[in-house]
Amino acid sequence: MIEDVLAARDEALIAIAAASQLELLGALDAHYLGKKGVFTTYKASLGALTTVDEKRAAGQALNDAGQAVSSALALRRAVIASAERVLRLGAERIDLTEAMARPARGHAHLVTQAWERLEDVFIGLGFQIAEGPEVETDFHNFEALNMPPSHPARSGFDTMFTDYAPDGTVLLRTHTSPVQIRVMQTIAPPIYMVMPGRVFRRDTPDATHMPVFHQIEGLVVDRNITMAHLAGTIDAFTRAFFGGDFTSRLRPNYFPFTEPSAEFDIQRPDGTWIELGGCGMVHPNVLRAVGLDPEEWSGFAFGFGIDRMARERHGIDDIRDMYSNDIRFIEQF
Repeated sequence: MIEDVLAARDEALIAIAAASQLELLGALDAHYLGKKGVFTTYKASLGALTTVDEKRAAGQALNDAGQAVSSALALRRAVIASAERVLRLGAERIDLTEAMARPARGHAHLVTQAWERLEDVFIGLGFQIAEGPEVETDFHNFEALNMPPSHPARSGFDTMFTDYAPDGTVLLRTHTSPVQIRVMQTIAPPIYMVMPGRVFRRDTPDATHMPVFHQIEGLVVDRNITMAHLAGTIDAFTRAFFGGDFTSRLRPNYFPFTEPSAEFDIQRPDGTWIELGGCGMVHPNVLRAVGLDPEEWSGFAFGFGIDRMARERHGIDDIRDMYSNDIRFIEQF
């Protein structure tokens, strides 16, 4: 019997090594190790042997042969499964390779490049992106942000009101802060969001101002948020966007929607400072306006111009050059 068992083992190992499909391996498994398989038949024949030594020797040979066949089946299954997976992945492959070379015709505008880079930086810091309408209500743009009716921005001298509502309650948003209000109205804290977008003001175009420009604002609302978290976030952002040679600082200021409030500046490698935007701890009245308890939640907000960031990053003297459509200027970026 031992010779028959060894012959069956060798036959099985040769067949397993030659198998190229999982279905064929399954058939070989059943043929040799199944309930009616070759080795099961040999096990049933052990009782016909006459001596204990013969039974022990035959049983040991049968055990070893069965384990050898079982191990060979498992190893071959792994090899075939891996090969089939490679083939399947190759057949289902989608080329998602990013085109790194600049397109032969056209590329993203300088402000769009800065916008996308800012989003990448803040996503890397753990923020999400939120957007809102450019045509806003007086409530979202002013009232919910703790801006009193007497605030200069609520007059027609600074803000572009639409004819949609004769009472002057619909306007072109003057900042992206209304998106903060909409986020807090619809999303329960904790909130870690940045809001990029286009805004409108009655500004006379000059080297640093445009009546239509772009802002990005950030909002964090969570438990136990402090001014130190704000300062750390501003500094981490500055170094990530401009580079390690730039630093930031906060200067006390006043904004109706934050308390305490500050302006934040960046220091260029040459040692000079430039103001970029405003920031501060979210005013308790703003939290109450959206139904949040200021005793439980706190947060900070910040905002600055994307156009100005692009201007500072690339050393552009006049912001109007970015919108002149002069191909000699555009091709540089």
